[in-house]
Amino acid sequence: MIITTGEHNAPAAVERAAALAGKAGCRFVPRNRASMKRLTERYPGEDILVVLEGGARLHRPGEQPMAFHPSMSFVRAKRLFKGEKDTMLEAAGVRPGDTIIDCTAGLGSDSIMFSLGAGPEGKVIAMEDSLPLWALLCEGLAYYESGLQPFDEALRRIEPRHGHHLGLLEQMPDKSADVVYFDPMFRDPVLESSSISPLRAFANNSCLEEAAIFEACRVARRTVILKEKISSGEFERLGFRVPGRVRSKITYGVITL
Repeated sequence: MIITTGEHNAPAAVERAAALAGKAGCRFVPRNRASMKRLTERYPGEDILVVLEGGARLHRPGEQPMAFHPSMSFVRAKRLFKGEKDTMLEAAGVRPGDTIIDCTAGLGSDSIMFSLGAGPEGKVIAMEDSLPLWALLCEGLAYYESGLQPFDEALRRIEPRHGHHLGLLEQMPDKSADVVYFDPMFRDPVLESSSISPLRAFANNSCLEEAAIFEACRVARRTVILKEKISSGEFERLGFRVPGRVRSKITYGVITL
């Protein structure tokens, strides 16, 4: 992957792009007004992350460009601000001040909701295995502006970490988080949407490992949550309980510790 800026090379964007490239272990390439077509010809087969004023945009040859966007989390957040409940936060039993680990962050839609639920005193760690998605997530969380201050503050509080969740969980101390969450659903081709489909090109398509659930139960103080299709068999395979009556095809399984 290479990291560059928009065509005008604003000094602040250049500084951000160079810093992100250093953190990601990638090459920073000055744009110098080159077109995207010219960059893709110059760096064939490379993912290109373009740092922009309000976040970033990710290009992969043969795929639709993808910009950071909070997607449905913005709609869910506005409902939360009106006093409505959020099904995920209720299933996880999130409380203000909680430390929450989102093991399959993608572009952070659920991480954002967890950050809102945990509040200013809480902490959300967003783990993402894909380096391009992690880099896009880093820039989006730090620089995206929705125009709704409490929402943007929730984005800024999230800590994105690059790596596979199993390895990252193994490095964490016992009982160091309140809630650990898994949502591998964007990898499922049944769930097509304009926000999910572009992620699929970057996704890790592996099933959740039993070892990851074991580590999650070791790290969590209170709850481990899995979002899945009720008919998938994953809740039974991995030891999750589905509380209450299920009225939708997709629901949350719970391990209470």
